[in-house]
Amino acid sequence: MAEQNPNLIPPKAMEAMARTAGAGKMLVSEIFTKINNAKDKPKKIEVLKQYDTPGMRMILKGAFDPKIEWDLPPGTPPYIENEAPAGTEHTYLEVEAKRLYNFAVGGNDQLNKIRKETLFIQMLEGLHASEAKVLIDMKNKSLNKTYKGLTSDMVKEAFGWNADFVKP
Repeated sequence: MAEQNPNLIPPKAMEAMARTAGAGKMLVSEIFTKINNAKDKPKKIEVLKQYDTPGMRMILKGAFDPKIEWDLPPGTPPYIENEAPAGTEHTYLEVEAKRLYNFAVGGNDQLNKIRKETLFIQMLEGLHASEAKVLIDMKNKSLNKTYKGLTSDMVKEAFGWNADFVKP
């Protein structure tokens, strides 16, 4: 058998790295895809509870709570999609979620409409492409059309929320 070059990573280490690739922070879009791929409602709820974070709750509340209205034009805004691979040069929607109040009606009246739209586009351009699509679906209240089984009722059941999307 040929001797291995000492400057190369051993095959077992390469296999271990391949198994943990992207093991850092999961994208919200990846979590929603897991929910989409789960077979039944209990499994979908289990995935939602497993990856529960305050940021994800804000995104889901923004997508499903009918009292939250977005002070942005309908549809997809003109933005340049971030082509960086997952886990590299992009921001995370879960982290950016704390700034979503700026785009809701009554959230930040100090910003005019043009500034809100500009900030929203900048946020989209900083996110990974799949998370930008989640943010657009959230704003358009169409998240359940993209991710099968991710419904208002399922989210309320998973988090113990009442009809007002809060814990009683």
